[in-house]
Amino acid sequence: MIEFGAEMSIRKQAELLNFERTSLYYKPVLNDDSATANLIRDAYLSSDCRYGYRKITAVLHNQGNIVNRKKILRIMHEMGIQGIYPKKRIKTTFTGKENKIYPYLLKDLKIERANHVWATDITYIKMNGYFMYFIAIIDLYSRYIIGYDLSNSLEASFCIRALIESFENGMPEIFNTDQGSQFTDNDFVKELNDRRVKISMDHTGRCFDNIFVERLWRTLKQEAIYYYRPESIVALEECLKKFVFWYNNERLHQSLKYKTPADIYFARN
Repeated sequence: MIEFGAEMSIRKQAELLNFERTSLYYKPVLNDDSATANLIRDAYLSSDCRYGYRKITAVLHNQGNIVNRKKILRIMHEMGIQGIYPKKRIKTTFTGKENKIYPYLLKDLKIERANHVWATDITYIKMNGYFMYFIAIIDLYSRYIIGYDLSNSLEASFCIRALIESFENGMPEIFNTDQGSQFTDNDFVKELNDRRVKISMDHTGRCFDNIFVERLWRTLKQEAIYYYRPESIVALEECLKKFVFWYNNERLHQSLKYKTPADIYFARN
C-alpha cells in the first residue's frame, strides 16, 4: 500500500487497488469478548472502580476501540462489576478496601537478578458464553513464568494455589501486584509475609505499573488464544500449558538480547 504521505491522492490509490476509499478511514470494531473484557477491566481500574458502562464506553471509544454500549453493559454484568452510583456504594470483586494496601516499591528500582522481583496479574478468557480467569506469576528480570493457574471464578483460592506452587521454583525478594481483592486477601498476603517477601502494589488507577505482565497478556492472546481459539476447558488448559512452555523455553525476547526467559532465569540461579 502506498503511504498516505505520497504525492498520489488517496482516491487514486484506492482506485488502483480496487477498494472503497472509505475503508481507509474505518476504525475496526472490537469483536472478541475476551479482548473487550480486558479493556473494560483496565478502564474500570483506572477510574478506581467508579465508572459505569456509559463512561467505560466513552473511554474505549476515545482509545479508538469501537464497542457497542449494550455489549459493554453485558460484559460488565458477566464480569460481575459495575460503577459506583449515589444510591448504592457497591463493593466489587476487584478491590479489597477492607484489607491492607501496600506501597509501590518498584519506582526507580533497578532489577538486577532473577528472583529479585516477581509480578502477577489476572486476565480474562471468554469461553462459550462465560469467562475463565488465568493468573501468571513472572520473574521480571528474566520474564520467566514461574507459575500459573486457571479458574472459572475470581475467588482468591486459585491465586493462592499458583503462588504456593511458584515457591517451589524460587523465592522473590519483592512481589508486585495490583490492588485487586485476590491480592489483598489475607490468606494471599499471609503466604508472602510468612516467607518474609516484601509486598508491592501498583498505584490506584495505574493499570500499566505492571507493564511486563500486560505485555505477557498481549503475547498470550495474539499468539495462542486468538490463534488456536480453544473451545473447551480441556483444550484451553492444553493451550495454556503449551504456551507457557514455549514462552519460557523457545520464544526469543529482544529485551533479553534474543535469549529465552529460561536462559536468563536459570543462568542466574
